[in-house]
Amino acid sequence: MKLIFTVVLFISCWSFAQGQEELGNYANAASEFMSLYNNGDYERVFGLFDDDMKKAMPREQTIRFFDQNVSALMGNINEMKFYELKQGAHVYRTSFERSIADITISLNPQNQINGLFISPPKPLDLLVFERNTTKMIVPFNEECFVFWGGTTVEQNYHVAEISQQFAYDMVMVADGSSYKGDASDNESYYVFGKEVISVCDARVAKVITGVKDNTPGELNPEQLTGNTVILETANNEFILYAHLKKGSIMVEEGQDVVQGEVLGLCGNSGNSSEPHLHLSLQNDLEMINSTGAKLYFDKLLVNGEEKEDYLPVKEDFIKNIN
Repeated sequence: MKLIFTVVLFISCWSFAQGQEELGNYANAASEFMSLYNNGDYERVFGLFDDDMKKAMPREQTIRFFDQNVSALMGNINEMKFYELKQGAHVYRTSFERSIADITISLNPQNQINGLFISPPKPLDLLVFERNTTKMIVPFNEECFVFWGGTTVEQNYHVAEISQQFAYDMVMVADGSSYKGDASDNESYYVFGKEVISVCDARVAKVITGVKDNTPGELNPEQLTGNTVILETANNEFILYAHLKKGSIMVEEGQDVVQGEVLGLCGNSGNSSEPHLHLSLQNDLEMINSTGAKLYFDKLLVNGEEKEDYLPVKEDFIKNIN
């Protein structure tokens, strides 16, 4: 199930180094990259690339990219701090003069850079939090199925993108399928048109309406989240509901809602390949500026068993306790 594409500054051809590379090799590569970048020596940055990278990002294009796109937008790098591993590559949480971003570096056996990814920049003044402090419930009155959820890329492809890391994609299933009948008809999907409810008491911070529902299998990357509601809690947490049904949103910006109140109906609008609800917790109103956080539910049934303060993972069946 495809959800949201995020525009990135640059992505190379990814041919990740295999096996366990020594942390020191990556630390040296990151340090050298940072030094050359801060000195404006983009030609020598190009020299760090392997042959495939050089073909994918030729010399003049590399120089222009770092000069006009990265340096002009974000300034010099203050610090590159190792954050995590992704498919053998090393991710560095990078503090620039004017923003923060993740830089992912992959090395070949010769310690040449064969993969480089710079995520969209985030404002420096945003508070980054790990999880919700507000108590929340499941966003449906009925049992739903976690199609994507969890804290690893294997469980949850959203983890690869900082702005939506730990987000959920939720559907409803019966007999192992999310639909019955014509797969090209939204009405065939069990979750389509189901009531989507507020996970907590909050204020409606943003509403997007008027986006048509896709034919299943088609995407609308021009309107990523489709019909959308974003809630803001008293603790300055922002909860994004994406892909709602056209014409179904029942709340307005500035309105106060209570936990369990119906916000709209589940749909298939925006960059969505089939009806589902995308639910994510973020630290800013705008997704592109955000760092995603973990969203725990207070009390719920998970595969028929009662749980408290639980973060659902892929293939969990979850339901509120009445």
